[in-house]
Amino acid sequence: MDALYVALFSWAVSLSGLPVPAEPPVVVRVPHQFFVDNACNGRECRVYGWYAGGREVYVDEGMDPEQSVLAASVVVHEMVHYLQGTQRNGGFPAKGAAFGEILDCSAAIDMELEAYRVQREFITQHGLYQPVGLSMMRVGCSK
Repeated sequence: MDALYVALFSWAVSLSGLPVPAEPPVVVRVPHQFFVDNACNGRECRVYGWYAGGREVYVDEGMDPEQSVLAASVVVHEMVHYLQGTQRNGGFPAKGAAFGEILDCSAAIDMELEAYRVQREFITQHGLYQPVGLSMMRVGCSK
């Protein structure tokens, strides 16, 4: 793993408090169209990182986590999802679904909120303020 990603993975572990898994994630830089096609059902979207299971954490190649704290925070956010997935899967990357199983709505929201909390903490630890996760204020589960 590239030194930058090792450092960002360390941030994800320390800020989340989640255990270090048997294998670190592999960061894969992809064109934005990858997210449109795979994470957004073919519609344009503002997704710049995605953990979909396995060891791969996908990051939009248009972002520069070496130069941008916000871009680095997206990598940290997705690495938190990787950590969540490995924690739920006995320390190993999940196969198939990101977390090895289909989550109920409440659990999925809790995991997303945790990743945004870590992302915000990472940003503020770097002396910046950048609101992230605002869309989560409108998210809820229907009964």
